[in-house]
Amino acid sequence: MAEVKLNAELRTEFGKGAARRTRRDHKIPAVLYGHGAETTHITLPGHETLLALRVANALLSIEVDGEATRLAIPKQVQRDPLKGTIDHVDLLIVRRGEKVTVDVGINVTGEASPEALVMTENTSITVEAEATHIPTGFEVSVEGLEPGVQILAKDIVLPEGTTLAVDEELLIVNVIAAPTQAELDAELAEAEAEAGIEPTLDEETEAAAEEAEGEGDAEGGEDSEGSSEKSDDE
Repeated sequence: MAEVKLNAELRTEFGKGAARRTRRDHKIPAVLYGHGAETTHITLPGHETLLALRVANALLSIEVDGEATRLAIPKQVQRDPLKGTIDHVDLLIVRRGEKVTVDVGINVTGEASPEALVMTENTSITVEAEATHIPTGFEVSVEGLEPGVQILAKDIVLPEGTTLAVDEELLIVNVIAAPTQAELDAELAEAEAEAGIEPTLDEETEAAAEEAEGEGDAEGGEDSEGSSEKSDDE
């Protein structure tokens, strides 16, 4: 994984007001900690940091006020839910060669069989990897899979130096039989009934028509039987 260099500045003002002023200056409040070092409050360049953190578990090379550079990975990123901008970042100091525990995203690709419905049970998986070789993501293919197939954590192909930090039987993808239209309609009707939603006039008319059609088929069957009996008597 390539390192992204960011030039940071020491932060001397704290609190919500100071944080707002920092963001107005197109900078991001952050803290740098780990390996027994004293927590350092810094500000990061807004645009460069936003670009860097588009990559999950990005490896950052942080230089604070021109001093010694420190390697770090994002431990927690707080984002504005409406704007999508970054409000604050917690950075964990790491060292080359050491192992870190991180969550890595899973991307499901391919199309299962037409009769199947793909259920993604977990969108990420926890692994242990070298700080400088953290995977950016894992791909899981469901191409052509039939109902009944399950993909577990142990089925994911991990790069060399990376190991699972979760139960290997953890369910990632579950391929089940797709529901029929009748099952979907029944589910919807049940949900509407529980919610106290009355059927619309169109729904009632359609239901009555289906019931009448069923009765007509039954009467037609009886008439046919009666005609047959009459022919036998003759």
